[in-house]
Amino acid sequence: MTDVYIETGSKRVFACACDWPGWCRSGKDESSALAALAAYSPRYAPVARAARIPFKAGGEDFRVREHLRGGATTDFGAPEKVAKRDTRPLARPEAERLAALVGAAWAIFDKVLGSAPALLRKGPRGGGRDRDKIADHVLDAEAAYVRKLGLRLSRPDRQDGAAVAAFRGQITDALRAASNGSPPVERGWPQRYAARRIAWHVLDHAWEIEDRSDLKRG
Repeated sequence: MTDVYIETGSKRVFACACDWPGWCRSGKDESSALAALAAYSPRYAPVARAARIPFKAGGEDFRVREHLRGGATTDFGAPEKVAKRDTRPLARPEAERLAALVGAAWAIFDKVLGSAPALLRKGPRGGGRDRDKIADHVLDAEAAYVRKLGLRLSRPDRQDGAAVAAFRGQITDALRAASNGSPPVERGWPQRYAARRIAWHVLDHAWEIEDRSDLKRG
């Protein structure tokens, strides 16, 4: 059984796996969101494999643990609500696991980015960022996310691999620390939610790049 929670907005519904950061998909209602989550299991499997954490793709049996009322961010297209279980005390082994999965999501994103063409196929209405714009967008978002973890970090130059690695390293250190489950700063994010949001955003765009450049998955 895979524990999930459902976040319902007025236009969009997210289904998110509680213990697998980044494995979140949306639909127009709960059933379609759960179906999308199941469909993306094989695409999430390489993340778990990169983190060296056992994960069986296919034949998912989901157990909905919580229903959350979403807001404007949900409808815009991002899972925004903190689940109750996100605020439980976080022991070091679980924190290390979360950090490993976020690190694996970054590794998958970097691999996809390195294989993709600079120009991506446009959407049906001619929209969509190209590869480098997506990469900049992801890094910009993370530079904002870190404040929710109590970090004050400058956005690194995307072309400076050492700077990006150091930036990610400080995020990883914040995620892997044991805690009582509370947000590290006022109006911040508990580590479980931070890991989920960061990994979801990275993977959502990695999969977008794959889909819009017809890259081989896996």
